[in-house]
Amino acid sequence: MKKVKILLACMVTIGLSSCSKFLDEKPSNQVDAGTSIKTPADAQIMINGIERSMTNGDYYGRNFVLYADAKGGDMTIPSQGRGNDGLYTFNHAPTTGSYSGYWSQIYFVLLQVNNLLQNIAQLEATGVTGFDTYKGQALTLRALMYFDLVRLYGKSYDDNKTAYGVPNITTPIPSSAQPLRNTVEENYTQILADLKAAAPLLGKTKNNGFINYFGNIALQARVYLYMKDYMNALKFAEEVITTSPYVLYTNGNWVDSWKTQFGTESIFELGIYPLEGDLGLTSLGAYLRKKGEGGSNVLGWYMASDYFLTRLKQDPADVRWGVMNDDELSTPAAPRKGALYKYNGSTTLAGDGKTTPTAVNIKVIRLSEIYLIAAEAAMPTDAGKAATYLNAIRKRSPNLPAATAATVTLDMILEERSKELFGEGHRFFDMIRLNQSITFNDEVIGLTVATRPKTIDRTFFKTLLPISQTEINANPGLQAQQNPQYNQ
Repeated sequence: MKKVKILLACMVTIGLSSCSKFLDEKPSNQVDAGTSIKTPADAQIMINGIERSMTNGDYYGRNFVLYADAKGGDMTIPSQGRGNDGLYTFNHAPTTGSYSGYWSQIYFVLLQVNNLLQNIAQLEATGVTGFDTYKGQALTLRALMYFDLVRLYGKSYDDNKTAYGVPNITTPIPSSAQPLRNTVEENYTQILADLKAAAPLLGKTKNNGFINYFGNIALQARVYLYMKDYMNALKFAEEVITTSPYVLYTNGNWVDSWKTQFGTESIFELGIYPLEGDLGLTSLGAYLRKKGEGGSNVLGWYMASDYFLTRLKQDPADVRWGVMNDDELSTPAAPRKGALYKYNGSTTLAGDGKTTPTAVNIKVIRLSEIYLIAAEAAMPTDAGKAATYLNAIRKRSPNLPAATAATVTLDMILEERSKELFGEGHRFFDMIRLNQSITFNDEVIGLTVATRPKTIDRTFFKTLLPISQTEINANPGLQAQQNPQYNQ
């Protein structure tokens, strides 16, 4: 039932509740965009429902965040058959292992956004005011969703921006419509158009759990970095760094920040709440902790690779060890701290102040990332500035020498991104956008993988997900636009 054709039909009906029946999704605090959006307060409820849908297990609730670390070489599996192995082994095909939940869930949330935006426009046309903030949030969230989709299904911008991306759907359309894929360039054009239109509508004060002006600007910095438009990436990153209310965590409070909601450097954070979005023992936190800890159904799905641990071992005093704990391969003679506890609040499962330790908010954009964007964007023109921004994060390894204009390199920045953003959904996308090779730690469990080589780069066709056969059956025109080699 999770088909783009169904989604598009739902867009016509405007009533979101009817669509959610088809998709087995029922966002909290939901109202019908076609009949109930009359006031800004109604729009706020719709934004709540949109963000609730974004925390689904197929999106930021688990699988999308897991995607980049499982595929990026910083994580490995302790055993086969526990769940989501296909991300690590690249066991993808249109009919099996397509991970079509990314496509169906994100387009479902886009359905909600487009309905909200259309109804705001209709109300504004009659003279109703007060919707700017919600329109700005919706446009920014739409940009984020399309950015996520094009990274899953489309080539890197500098690889081939004329290659297929994903269908740009920005308004409700007839149920008979079967839109085809836009190009990567067209997707990025739409992403930037939404971000530019949204920015002046948003306030600059902290808005816990919701996008504000600086969340929009931070996302622009991220998008421009992927486009290798370093001038604009640096411009927007520096605006956040120099004028926003966000402050980097100190070495002393970095570890405890993970058991805090909406901390000082959390620019955009999606709330996860008990009985509402909490995936419990199938949550991201449970997937990354040690097998058996907190429940017999905790299987230890993923852990840090040897490559990542070697990187972190450069400094035993690195504060980021504070969210790592023994994994199931650890022994007294050979301790191995490969289990990640960011999404459990702490290594003692403290959570982030709620009644369950798995109801931990997802930090989508942090100020640390923005400093690292600024460092990378400054590298081509100002190595001294790049070193300064890098050192603001590198000092979390207090025994490592500070970078200088003479010593800073792109590899140092990429390595720091790995250590700082581990488990936050970046590594694979970083490696692919920079055309780096990725080597997998298969030997940690003596694994032989038939569905990918041990080392890959972005020329490997499975670095793009296939369009699932279910989607193609619903929209046959997509068959000719399937990602390369999946039709063979």
